[in-house]
Amino acid sequence: MTQDLRSFKVPTGFRGRSIIMVQLWRLVHPTLFRFSPRMLNAWRRFLLRLFGARIGKGVIIRPSAKILYPWNLKIKDWSWIGEYVTLYNMAMVTIGDNTVISQHSYICAGNHDYTKTSFDIFSEPIKIAGSVWIAADVFVAPGVSIQENAVVTARSTVTNDLPRDMICGGNPARPIQPRRNE
Repeated sequence: MTQDLRSFKVPTGFRGRSIIMVQLWRLVHPTLFRFSPRMLNAWRRFLLRLFGARIGKGVIIRPSAKILYPWNLKIKDWSWIGEYVTLYNMAMVTIGDNTVISQHSYICAGNHDYTKTSFDIFSEPIKIAGSVWIAADVFVAPGVSIQENAVVTARSTVTNDLPRDMICGGNPARPIQPRRNE
């Protein structure tokens, strides 16, 4: 079986908003969001909320972060989104309170069905609980849930759910040892 991309179609309503809203965000994001000074987190929170994101108190989002669809984003209080993080949120991405997603990480809620010749696109929500640390350059796959107080080590690939209170890492990421907090 081979791919036949001529038969590929984006499902109706897949983006979650009108094409006008999608295009408007595609204008705002690389300009007003991206070129805002680093210290203007409140401005970036405002822009995201304006487009339907649910953003908590004290959230820090670096201007170099890429967010596909703000209306598919919920971040609770005091969480940090680092430099060059990509939130490819074709489905809802939920991030708990006091959670850090470090630089160059890629949170990917969309994929293609390679078993179909039409290469159908699909999305699955991602849930990242509170007090989680996702270290640098981590990939998180569609449909994954990372539980409370987990740590994901740098350059890991998360393809399955990860348990609470554990340090996890590797490709694919798996529990390594308990996380001990003071």
